[in-house]
Amino acid sequence: MAHEPLHTMGQQHGRRSWAEPWKIKMVEPLAVTTRGQREAALAEAGYNTFLLHSEDVYIDLLTDSGTSAMSDRQWAGMMLGDEAYAGSRNFYHLEAAVQRFYGYRHLVPTHQGRGAEHLISRALIRPGDHVPGNMYFTTTRLHQELAGATFHDVIVDEAHDPESLHPFKGNVDLAKLERLVAEVGAEKVPYVSLAGTVNMAGGQPVSMANVRELRAWCEPRGIRVLLDATRMVENALFIQEREEGYAGRTIAEILLEFCSYTDGAWMSSKKDHLVNIGGWLAVNDREVFEELRNLVVVYEGLHTYGGMAGRDMEALAIGIEEAVRDDHVRSRVGQVRYLGELLEEWSIPIVRPIGGHAIFLDARRFYPHLAQDLFPAQTLAAELYLDSGIRSMERGIVSAGRDPVTGDHKRPKLELTRLTIPRRVYTQAHMDVVAESVKACFDARAAAKGLRMVHEPKYLRFFQARFEPIA
Repeated sequence: MAHEPLHTMGQQHGRRSWAEPWKIKMVEPLAVTTRGQREAALAEAGYNTFLLHSEDVYIDLLTDSGTSAMSDRQWAGMMLGDEAYAGSRNFYHLEAAVQRFYGYRHLVPTHQGRGAEHLISRALIRPGDHVPGNMYFTTTRLHQELAGATFHDVIVDEAHDPESLHPFKGNVDLAKLERLVAEVGAEKVPYVSLAGTVNMAGGQPVSMANVRELRAWCEPRGIRVLLDATRMVENALFIQEREEGYAGRTIAEILLEFCSYTDGAWMSSKKDHLVNIGGWLAVNDREVFEELRNLVVVYEGLHTYGGMAGRDMEALAIGIEEAVRDDHVRSRVGQVRYLGELLEEWSIPIVRPIGGHAIFLDARRFYPHLAQDLFPAQTLAAELYLDSGIRSMERGIVSAGRDPVTGDHKRPKLELTRLTIPRRVYTQAHMDVVAESVKACFDARAAAKGLRMVHEPKYLRFFQARFEPIA
């Protein structure tokens, strides 16, 4: 379905502007720095935007994880925290919210999504197993590998093409999945790792038809389908807009149906659920739940808090309800589209269709003269910060890491720089500033020389690696 640009919507019938379904109650001052200050800060950070001090950042688009603005209801809920070590009333509010909106029977709270990834990997994976998924995510794949599994990408080919306009580039390619299972055996596949609005593909959604077909294929073979539900409300909006039969359904109804085709989910609530910390793991199988509930006590905290304070669980329970409101989701994705459409007007290369949580700049086409080993996406993140103080992040060869067998870089087809939009934080004027800064970098693209890596951590190197400019 085609979408009218939000900044031109209604102009042919007289001006009718679009606006966010909330008003601002409190503000936080932003730092404005000079070019010289930014040069010094970036050099100290080793040209890695993760290592910048937040006080040196103007508009922070590093991530949408834990960076959203909470509502007045959520802040009020924080005052109702029951900080009992065991049996906190806030846990039961959270459990009821997950059961109502996601439909799973059993809930295990965790401090954030990474804790949930660790628990499910440890509970279900055995050394020598194989986990297929619709493109990797960094921490998810690492936890699966640390548990002894090999990850296999079974996403549709269109996901690796930033210019493809396929409406559901997050879909699983069932033919790829079938070939893998035929090769390794269903008994060696503990679950399919399915992510909604696939992050590494540019925030691209999975269709309802695809998850339904996936469930029908996996169930007779005894293979679970487990969902990374981190950004599933955005996925539900794309289904509502693009898939036949869903235009009249609410986000909440679509979310509940999608989850019904899966056996469980893990959640980084720092995204969709509008909180600064928190996560959960939910399953339908009682035996799996008992194993997870036992493990959470070892690694996270008691099974009724899982690493969260009672006040955090209350804010999270309220955030779950706010996150599925149709006007909220349209506003959230609408702001991302607004930025993307500005960049498209200037012919700046981005992943298309525009995704749900971020704009992904295509660094390969941005810097066609830079080899991938010169880290073009990392270079672009550095140049954008130098130009305006905007912080973005790399999603390319640095994030992909190294092949554990050869020791060489993994070289993904997508070399992207992510501009991630926090929820309910920035205005459209901020998006205008971001777009103009990207254009300034694009106009100066021929001068970029690339970077070399001078420090490389063993795990998840993109968080702490250090670089220096090519002379």
